[in-house]
Amino acid sequence: MPYRLLFLALLLPAALAVSACEDAKAPPRGLASVSSMKIEARPATLTTELPGRTSAFMVSEVRPQVSGIIQERLFVEGSDVKEGDILYRIDPAIYQAAFDNAKAALMRAEANEVAAKLLAERYRQVVRVSAVSKQEYDNAVAAYGQAQADVASAKAALDSARINLEYTRVTAPVSGRIGRSMVTPGALVTQNQPSPLATVQQLDPMYVDVTQSSAELLRLRRAFTSGALKSSGETAMQATLKLEDGTPYMQRVPKKGPDGAVLTEADGTPQYEMQPVIGALKFSDVTVEQSTGAVTIRAVFPNPEGTLLPGMYVRAVVEEGVSEKAILIPQKTVVRNNRGTPMVQKLTKNATIQNQEGLYNVSPQALTVDRSVGNQWLVTGGLKEGDLIILEGLMSVRPGVPVMAAPEKSPAPAGAK
Repeated sequence: MPYRLLFLALLLPAALAVSACEDAKAPPRGLASVSSMKIEARPATLTTELPGRTSAFMVSEVRPQVSGIIQERLFVEGSDVKEGDILYRIDPAIYQAAFDNAKAALMRAEANEVAAKLLAERYRQVVRVSAVSKQEYDNAVAAYGQAQADVASAKAALDSARINLEYTRVTAPVSGRIGRSMVTPGALVTQNQPSPLATVQQLDPMYVDVTQSSAELLRLRRAFTSGALKSSGETAMQATLKLEDGTPYMQRVPKKGPDGAVLTEADGTPQYEMQPVIGALKFSDVTVEQSTGAVTIRAVFPNPEGTLLPGMYVRAVVEEGVSEKAILIPQKTVVRNNRGTPMVQKLTKNATIQNQEGLYNVSPQALTVDRSVGNQWLVTGGLKEGDLIILEGLMSVRPGVPVMAAPEKSPAPAGAK
């Protein structure tokens, strides 16, 4: 028994020492557990949404070129018409009479020309033998020249009468969709009247005029100059649309397989899929609107199904460029303090917990946020590549209390849409 007591007396201090060492290495119990993500800089295509309005690619007001009474209307309001289609018919009676009169005058002038020509030719032959005087020959030559001028004048009068007669058929100046008619059969219209008979609008393609502030244009120019942004190539001159209800502007296109062939259903009909409609940026205005400080940018979008109508409010998604080292973080990781400053919880090590695996100190970090990119924020200040921030578990963090961080998670690659 004395030996057993002596053995226990020697073993107890050693056990207490080992337990103390293990407790020194083990992290405190009851700490919050969070997941973290490591900040990585990666290329990202940046876009901006700009408000705008649609307008017809071409607008033509139909006006009469001659005066008269409308006999009939030859189109259906709201229908599509082609260039040259007859829209209205004006009473042609007086213009037909004027044309016939001009035609008769031309025939008379041509007959006089023939007689004058023969007389001048006859006098030219006999004046050599003094059968007629030189004065009579000169008069005959002058009469022939006047007859030629009368023929030319009669031809011009006939052409004018023909044009006026053709103008009694009011035709569509361009192809497009025609609106409501402003006149009915029996109405008197006059040449060069201020009000149009109808309006034809070409709706495919469509113009989209968007506005961007001049300050934003200056910022983009500085970004390209400094190298922060680079051109995205041909796609930099393209844009997509969001309609008034927020849905993307899509069109139905044939579905193709990997070999490029159009896929078909069992009955042989082609398969279709919906794809965003791509528009092309055409020009940027060189004048800043003084009242708004904005510049107008015009894009052209195809409109084969007539979805876009003139005057619709839309939002154009325009590519700005590619940021080679963009820092994107999920929006759920960002909170704002009472001043509205965006903040994240940053994970750091210090000398006290340097050797304790998974244990980190938490410190709030203010950010400079440029914009939202999908469900992420584009960060331009406050974080650098390699930093650790809390991804999930923000509600369990307490000031000054370390946390246990789960294995790091990298953010999903972000697009620019």
